[in-house]
Formats: sequence, C-alpha cells, structure tokens
Amino acid sequence: MIATEHKATIKGGEFLIKETAASQVFIPEEFSEEQQMIAATCREFLEREIWPRLDEIDHAKSPELIASLMDKAGELGLLGTSVPEEFGGFGMNFNTSMLVTEVTGAGHSFSVALSAHTGIGTLPIVYYGNEEQKAKYLPKLASGEWKAAYCLTEPDSGSDANSAKTRARLSEDGKHYMLNGQKMWITNGGFADLFIVFAKIDDGSGQVDKNLSAFLVEKDFGGITMNEPEHKMGIKGSDTRQLFFNDCKVPVENLLSTRGNGFKIAVNILNVGRVKLGVAAVGGAKKVITNAVQYANERRQFGTLISSFGAIKHKLAEMAVKVYACETACYRAGQNIDDLIESLKASGMSDADAKLKALEQFAIECAMMKVHGSEVLDYVVDEGVQVYGGMGYSADAPMDRAYRDARINRIFEGTNEINRMLTVDMILKRTMKGELDLMGPAMAVAKEIMSIPDFNAEEEEVLFAAEKKVLRNLKKAVLMVAGAAVQKFMMKLSEEQEVLMNLADMVIETYVAESVLLRVEKLISARGESAVALQKDLALTYMHGAVEKVNNAGRAAITSFAEGDELRVMLMGLKRFTKIEPINLKEIRRRIADAMIAENKYSFERN
Repeated sequence: MIATEHKATIKGGEFLIKETAASQVFIPEEFSEEQQMIAATCREFLEREIWPRLDEIDHAKSPELIASLMDKAGELGLLGTSVPEEFGGFGMNFNTSMLVTEVTGAGHSFSVALSAHTGIGTLPIVYYGNEEQKAKYLPKLASGEWKAAYCLTEPDSGSDANSAKTRARLSEDGKHYMLNGQKMWITNGGFADLFIVFAKIDDGSGQVDKNLSAFLVEKDFGGITMNEPEHKMGIKGSDTRQLFFNDCKVPVENLLSTRGNGFKIAVNILNVGRVKLGVAAVGGAKKVITNAVQYANERRQFGTLISSFGAIKHKLAEMAVKVYACETACYRAGQNIDDLIESLKASGMSDADAKLKALEQFAIECAMMKVHGSEVLDYVVDEGVQVYGGMGYSADAPMDRAYRDARINRIFEGTNEINRMLTVDMILKRTMKGELDLMGPAMAVAKEIMSIPDFNAEEEEVLFAAEKKVLRNLKKAVLMVAGAAVQKFMMKLSEEQEVLMNLADMVIETYVAESVLLRVEKLISARGESAVALQKDLALTYMHGAVEKVNNAGRAAITSFAEGDELRVMLMGLKRFTKIEPINLKEIRRRIADAMIAENKYSFERN
C-alpha cells in the first residue's frame, strides 16, 4: 500500500516556481478498493451495454437508445457520482468522479452523453442552485429519471460566450422570464428534460445586461422547438441539436444563482468539463492501445507477426508513454482540487463554495489537461490507424470510429487554442494581482543566463537527482521566455497569440513531465526500483520528449520577438536549460512495447 501524504500545499500555477515532493502528489495507484470497485462497475457496464452496440448507437434513428442506456447507467448510480447524498447521489469526491469519467471515456458517443449529463448538465445546480432547486431537480438527475443538457453556444458565440444574443425578458406580472433565442451544438438536446440555458436579461426598456444569466428550463415549459440531429464527423450516436426558444415561460424562481452571474457559472463549470475531458481522453486512449496491441499480435506480414517489428514497437511504446503521463497529470490536478476543497471546508466554507473556489484556483491546470489529453488521444488514434494499416481505414475495424470520435475533443470545452491562451493569461493575471510571484524568479533566471555555468556542481545522491535538475531547468526556460515576453510586449502580450501558445506548450510539457516523474518516484519509494522498472522507463521517455518540445516551443517564441544580442543570449540560455543526458530510447521503448505485447493489452493500469 502506498502512503497518501498529499496535501494542497501549493496554489494553481505555483508548480512553475515551487518544487513539489513526491509525497505531496496523488498517484493513481492510491485509489482505494472502493474506488477500484466503482471503476470495475463502469468497465463492466461498457463491456455489457455499450461496446457490443456501438454500431447500433451510431446509426440509431432516434435518441431513444442513448436515453435508455442512460437509464441503465442511472440504475447503477453512474449519474449521481457528484450529487450530494441528501439529494439522491453518492457525494463522491472530485478524483472519484474523475475516475468514473476516465473509465467511461472509452464509451464513444455514449460517454459524451453521460459526461454532458453528469457534468455540465448537473453540476451548475450542485454548485449554484438554492436548496429548493437542488431538492426539486438533483434527485431526478441523479437517478436518470430526468436527463440534462447545457445550452451555452450560439451561431455567433462560440469561444466568445458572453456575446450571446438569447434574451430573457421579465413578464409584466413579474412572475416569468420570457426566453427567446437560439442555441446550437446542444448535446442531449433531443431527449433532455431539463436545460441549463444562458441568456442576457432584457428589462424591457431596451437595456440589456452586459453579462449572462443562467436559467433552469424544463422541457414542458413550452415554447421550445428543435432541429433534427446534426450530421457530424464523429460521435454520431450523440444527440446534438439546435434549439429555439420562442416566448418560453420560465418561472422567476428558476433563475440559477443571481442575475448576471451566468458567465461566471459557465466559466467555472467549463473548468470541470476541461479537466474531465482530459481524463476521459485517457480512458479512450487506453482502449485504442489495447486494440492496436491485439491487432499487432494477430497480423502477419513477411511471415511474422507485426508486433515483432521495431517500427510497430516504437509506435505502441510512444502511445503508452503519452497516456501514462497524461493520466498521472490529470489525477494530480484532481487531487489538488480535492485537497483544497477539504482545506476550505475545514476553515468554515460551505461545500458548494469550497468546490467552486478550488476549481477556480486550479483553472490553469484544468485548461492544460484539456489540451494535453485531447492531443494525446489524437496522437494515439492516429498511430492506431497506422498500426492497423489498410484495415485501419476500414469502417469495419475499430480505428475508424476511434479516429473520427476523437477529433471533437480539441474543440469541446473551448478550443485548444483558446485554452492555451487562457493558460498563460491566467498565470499572468495572477502575477499582476500578486497572487503568483512569477517576475521575481524570472528576473533571477535572466541574471543567471548572463553568468558562467557551474560545471563542477556535484549531483546529490538522491533518487532522480539529475532528472529533478532537468525539471528545475525546464521551469527556468519557461520563466526566461515568459519574463522576456512580458517585458517586450507589456499589456499587448495578449495580442501575440503565437507567443502565448508557445509559452503554453512549455508550461504544459513541464507540468506533465514533473507529474510523471513524481509518480514513479513515489512508486519506487513504496515498492522498490526493480518492481516498477517499466514505469521508470515510461517516465524517462516522456521526460526526454518534453525537453525537446520545450526547446522547440521556446525557440519559436524567442525568435519571434528577440533579435541581436538579446536573441543570442536567450537562445544560449534556452540551450542551457533544455539539456538532458542521452539514453538509449530505442531499447527503452522496446521494453515498454514488449511488456504490452506479452500481456496483449495496455499493461500499465494502476494496481
């Protein structure tokens, strides 16, 4: 058993300027027996109800099939994981709900419907609803008696959500809001009983609120019409519609939270959606890897199994490396949120307020995990198609659906471009507010690159001493480039989107590399190095790739705004901060691949 000493000792984004001890992070091997049983229940549900019916789900002519499967999930309690016990749910902590999301993430279109209901469809009421609203709606949502949908996006407001045109006008008797407008890309729209609708309140005199408000809209309120389901590239079984509200009468008591608080609700709920999308991608990717390994162990070319070919082993190993690292980082972020929730509640904050504050504090990590998870899944499905070769392009093989279904994740919950810019923007805003001391360390790094390196410094004789030095240097590389960019562009940095995205890539890779190294360090401390030799291989392989990515992103950023002596000095500093001792990655990848080939599956599950 691995000791669980982790506590929320850092704030969101502080990993850039503070070192984290392995004992302070949660790793997936620490899930309790009860949590593992919940995961097993989810997996059995997929095996029994979802995977045998994927074609039927994708080609269903009506949303009734998905709705009926949601009913079955409700009977197992899978819809109430985050709903408090007093309202018919299980009141599980955040990382347990993440675990459910990961496992069910391998459910293709069904997982989209499930996540939309349990996340963005239910959590606004959990976090922002008053006691009457919670008592009225949460028991029905937790059981599956009612299904939920989240209505934010409009034809002219995607990433710019606060520009929505849907309006809510108070009736003359003051008892209802008359809702008018159009929403699009609404998941579960065709069978939802309850809609979380965002609109701006019009007071009737031509004055319209600057910010959105949120409303709980029952299907039976009337005035709701919808188009036929959208024809999509992937997730074809997910019911996605345009909805129209035409004088839909919403009782005033169905205003969620307070007037004008809708945009804040949307942003905070998106934080949940983002980190859970990242971990759902991990679940989907593990299933793809298992399929690829099994096919490689069956397919013969030139008289031998293709799983014996070095090129195939490279692909399988690299897929596993990325997924193992992403899983680690997702649950690290999830536990940071859980620990802060408990800390805030212990200080007297209410449960709902503590959850909102914790999610807001780790919004940076949520955005990063959304980007990383969706792009890891895209990498895995693309390589999965390649392992299958010609069969990978056939609609009769599983990679066709996996490839198409994965693509939406880089768009869901804010595009990856938006989330990259948000990552850096949130870090810089916290710096400007004095919540995060970024510029002090950045100035120290700027001085360091002008000094002569200490080539005689002795390495500490501790586990991963050299790798920890690499991580410290990666953080210095981020600080150097970020500090120089801030000084160069000042308040106009937000206009330099290419630089922001380069910086985000540097931050993301540093965070994930640190996370996976800390996981393996903690495992070695508990079990001994020989017992987790392959996990060490996974971590070191990821680190080498992360160093290269940080170097490439840093170089792209530096060369876009520096010139002359400044350019030469910064490139010299970048080179210094992105060094890592070379190792035989070919042999390491072969060991990783051979382990999966022997077990005929993705073989690095938590245990």
